[in-house]
Amino acid sequence: MTHVPPPAEELRLLDAELWQLDNRRAQLLARRAWLVAALQAVPRPPGAPAPHTLPPRPETDAPRVQNVLLLLGGVLLTVAAMVFTLVSWGHLGIAGRAAVLGVLTLGVLAAPVPLLRRGLRSTAESMAGLGLALTALDAYALHETVFAGTDGTAYAAAATTALAVLWAAYGLLPRTSALRLPVPAAVAAGQLPLLLWALAADTGPYGCAAALLVTAGLDTLLALRPASSAPAPVRLTATVGAYGTGGWGVLTAGLLSWTAAGPSAAARAAALLLLAAGIALAASWRLAKSARSDSGTGPVAAGGGAFGHALAGALLLVLAGGGLLRVPLPGEWTVPAYLACGVALLAALRGPLPTAVRRGFVWASGAVQAVATVSALPLVVVALLGPLGWAREPWSGAPSDARAAVTVHTPWPVFPTELLLAPAVVAVVLALLVRDTTWRPRALTGATVLAWVTAMTVPSAFELPYLVALLVPGLLIAAALASAGSRPQPWVTLAVGTSVPLVLLALPSQPATLTVLSALTALFAAASPRPRLTPVTAPTALVHATALACATGAAADWAPQHTALLVLAVPAAAALLAARLGDHRATVPVEASGVAAAVLAIGLAVADGPMLALVLALCGVLAAGTAVRPDRRPVGYAAAVLFVLATWVRLAAWDVGTVEAYTLPVTVPALVVGVLRRRRDPRASSWTAYGPGLAATLLPSLAAAWADPHWVRPLLLAAAALVTTLLGARHRLQAPLVLGGSVLVLDALHELTPFLVQLTGALPRWAPFALAGLLLLTLGATYERRLSQARRLRNLLGDMH
Repeated sequence: MTHVPPPAEELRLLDAELWQLDNRRAQLLARRAWLVAALQAVPRPPGAPAPHTLPPRPETDAPRVQNVLLLLGGVLLTVAAMVFTLVSWGHLGIAGRAAVLGVLTLGVLAAPVPLLRRGLRSTAESMAGLGLALTALDAYALHETVFAGTDGTAYAAAATTALAVLWAAYGLLPRTSALRLPVPAAVAAGQLPLLLWALAADTGPYGCAAALLVTAGLDTLLALRPASSAPAPVRLTATVGAYGTGGWGVLTAGLLSWTAAGPSAAARAAALLLLAAGIALAASWRLAKSARSDSGTGPVAAGGGAFGHALAGALLLVLAGGGLLRVPLPGEWTVPAYLACGVALLAALRGPLPTAVRRGFVWASGAVQAVATVSALPLVVVALLGPLGWAREPWSGAPSDARAAVTVHTPWPVFPTELLLAPAVVAVVLALLVRDTTWRPRALTGATVLAWVTAMTVPSAFELPYLVALLVPGLLIAAALASAGSRPQPWVTLAVGTSVPLVLLALPSQPATLTVLSALTALFAAASPRPRLTPVTAPTALVHATALACATGAAADWAPQHTALLVLAVPAAAALLAARLGDHRATVPVEASGVAAAVLAIGLAVADGPMLALVLALCGVLAAGTAVRPDRRPVGYAAAVLFVLATWVRLAAWDVGTVEAYTLPVTVPALVVGVLRRRRDPRASSWTAYGPGLAATLLPSLAAAWADPHWVRPLLLAAAALVTTLLGARHRLQAPLVLGGSVLVLDALHELTPFLVQLTGALPRWAPFALAGLLLLTLGATYERRLSQARRLRNLLGDMH
């Protein structure tokens, strides 16, 4: 009975055997490598066999070598034939020449048949290429001998036609149909006959363009044939020819359309463009059908090709129609004419077009509309940004008309006003024709912006009165605020954006400036009660109110510091409005607008000390009122800072040089705050509660006392420091005790310094050293007791707060 181990045991045995085999194999390979190296190092006797080594690896494969040799052979034979034809031709008679070329050409063209029969396909292709080159040389030889007197262009047209037919027939013969070169070469040669016939017939640029486009159409038919009836090389050659000749023909036709001087020339150029458009659209239609019927990756490429050809065909239709309309119309209507054709493309969407073709028409129409809209951009830029120049010379006098109002420092562009039709027409198209639920909101936004741009530019473009230039933006702002319903954001943004150029337009005239700022403040304030508009309209109203306050002060010939008081009405209104809003999205923007106005008021009053102090105090009152709200408690710190600054500015205006006059207004409120905090939180540190307040007065007073030659300040400072120290000791507070004691000691040293200097001068020179030594001995003798006292003092201070 055979013993069969368990699977796990059998697996372990197999792994062990395999490991031993691998180990043995590695040993044998190492031994072999050593032996090969030893044999290569020892010189071999004559006749001894060479050691076994690996054969060298070839750097290329046999088919590549074969193709290179065949290509070189074909090139050399072609060069030899050309040299014979061009150089040695004259040494033979007519019969000899014909016999040599005829026999050589026929022999070379017949050679691929037996080669294909034997399976030598590459050699057959090389011989076929050589034969095609020889037929071209035959055509040249015939022209030089038999048809030397004929027109060269006409002969070239006939020769290329004959060669294309001959090569195509040769490639389609039953015995040579397996060759891949003749038919693509025939297609390549077929790109020339029509153009050469047109040149020979002297048809002019129109005939040449027609020949190119017809050639491109034939190439397109061949390129779009199914793969079963046309090999890939043939379709690829036809595709390259279609794009090459078609692009050349379209470029020529477009140039002819643009430079056409009369209806006849424009019509002929339009016919050429229509022919090109028809070719492109036919290709698009065929590719779209192929995309629907095929499967795999083909539909993606076919769909992309259908879209591209449809786009090109639609643009060619626009060029054709615009070229026809451009000639009878004045030059200013050129862009509107092309725009009309671009919009007309959208009418094709109602027909049963494939999806890719429809997308091509839509994109072509959009491209035309975009180009037409951009052409009006110079007019729009000057109309919107030109009024910026009035910021340098406000209230210099009302301009004569709307164009003068926008060209104060910028010349009006030399563009026709008819260009403004483009944004208006595009706005109508977006508003009426875009119905898709996804694109509809974006289209309405774009239409609104384009209509706004047109309306803002029309007064200056047509040189309307200056009053109209002011009324149009004002009416737009009122309409935008009134229309801000379910979609407030674009309308409010439009209103705010319109208010800026309106204010700039009003700067030349003082009455206009005051009227416009008043109207804008009222409009935005009236729209602010609507909650969805408040975050934008309320701050905008405050900004315009600030500008109105400044303009009112300037109109009344007030000094800037007096105008600051009027500007402070805006932060007051902002504080009241923010308190009423409470926790609202508009609260922070409103408060920010108020802060900006307050900063402007401070800047206006900075040149006048007493007025600056008043403005700072009023700002402090507003900040203190804001700090009453539970969610704005930290604003109280800003209020305290403003009050202190107001006090300091007022004292400086009074030429007060006493330090305590500046420090005590800080110390007293700080100490009051510290007392209140200690009452709420008895565990609060005295350094936090009283340290800032005490330091605000004691330290500056100490610095002033050290520089004061009189005795009143040091005496009062010593009394204040003594009281502070006693209060700190009485209430066991660390900050008053340390600060008061330190200031008291330093103040006393300052007062005793003159006496110490006099005493030092009266003592002998050795006395100070003796006193120092005595002091050291005393300290050393009582070191332990002093340490004990220091520990008790540290414990005492540690128990204080």
